[in-house]
Amino acid sequence: MADRAIALIDCNSFYASCERVFRPDLARTPIVVLSNNDGCVIARSADAKPHVAMGEPYFKIRHKLQRLGIRAFSSNYALYGDMSQRVMTLLEEMAPAVEVYSIDKSKLYSAGTQTTRCFLWTFLLLWWAVNGDVRAHSSRTPLPGAHTERCHLLP
Repeated sequence: MADRAIALIDCNSFYASCERVFRPDLARTPIVVLSNNDGCVIARSADAKPHVAMGEPYFKIRHKLQRLGIRAFSSNYALYGDMSQRVMTLLEEMAPAVEVYSIDKSKLYSAGTQTTRCFLWTFLLLWWAVNGDVRAHSSRTPLPGAHTERCHLLP
């Protein structure tokens, strides 16, 4: 892929990852994050996804979560915003141009080689315990089925 590649940074299960940053004891514990007033599931860690659907009402699955050992957290938008700002600041220091377009997604322009993109995620993972994908595209808006390179560090 050309040196002018555009890397799409996508943090996986971002809210759940943020909850784990300050609770390393939860590294192998499935997690769900609940909406305002603990109404429904708005985020799931990868290990919780097979058992819990997005948007499920908490009152209907509370006992199921307990039985399966899945921890539920009330949403903490101040934490997620702070963690997102830290991640984006780090990316802005490592790439010449960054376009942030959601709390857990951004585009890096002139991202360079696959090694560079994998290094970005290794650094993010080690510093912030945030996992995700780095996908490289040759255009700003890739078409479905277009060639991409991918770096994914954790299952």
